[in-house]
Amino acid sequence: MKATVKRLDDVRKAVPVIDFGNDSKFVIMSDCHRGVANWGDNFAPNQHLFFAALSNYYRNGYSYIELGDGDELWENRKPEQILRAHSDAFWLMSEFYKKGRLLMIYGNHDKAKEKNEYVKKFYGQHFPGIQILEGIRLRYRCNGTELFLAHGHQGDLLNDTFWRLGRFLVRYVWRPLELFGVHDPTDAGKSYEKANRVERKLEKWVEKREISLVTGHTHRSRLTPRLPGYFNSGSCVHPRCITALEIADGEIVLVKWAVYVMKDNTLKVAREVLDGPVKLAGGG
Repeated sequence: MKATVKRLDDVRKAVPVIDFGNDSKFVIMSDCHRGVANWGDNFAPNQHLFFAALSNYYRNGYSYIELGDGDELWENRKPEQILRAHSDAFWLMSEFYKKGRLLMIYGNHDKAKEKNEYVKKFYGQHFPGIQILEGIRLRYRCNGTELFLAHGHQGDLLNDTFWRLGRFLVRYVWRPLELFGVHDPTDAGKSYEKANRVERKLEKWVEKREISLVTGHTHRSRLTPRLPGYFNSGSCVHPRCITALEIADGEIVLVKWAVYVMKDNTLKVAREVLDGPVKLAGGG
């Protein structure tokens, strides 16, 4: 518990503050885990949902915040293969970047992005000069309410301090075992008990600091009906849907995007509100 509180405190002190108002629009997605379009690519089944949703947000003037684990760099050694496999997604994200409407945070599965040389080498063509951060502080101009954004793996020994060991185990132990239906018990996105432990630590930080915290990591979407509170954007690898947090008009809303069957048997990608809104004006 103490390790998570300290790590989040340290990250918060080091990251930039971005002021926003009622005219600002953000969509926050996490845990895309983009792979190389093979059997192990958990993003592949939802790639069209992601593209449709993000296209809608682009047309409507939102900024896109990717909240970590955007690329699956633990299972895949070569990011250039991920870039090729999902060139449409990276093209669209680059359009956000050209407009100054893209912010990226790294998680444990894409922690390699903390190195500017690594980002420049593999992602510079799409996002020239981008710095991928460990967190961001969004500050609401109207009353100073803060939303602290981080992936949520901070303080977890195997996913944070010893992340290289975690990457080794995923690549060479757990991933091959998944072929036989064995799930990685250390993965917060697949283990219910692990996710509960992680979320209790994150909630404790909110209680101690009285600052709202927005994370991903556990893949479990959450909208707390009060401020300060703990919020989670969920993931882009849910079966048959992706979830996201939207910030617009001074409110936070939890939504999902899925394919719906219409009365004429055509298919439609559509947005559904799952929870909210929560008014930022209710914060301190």
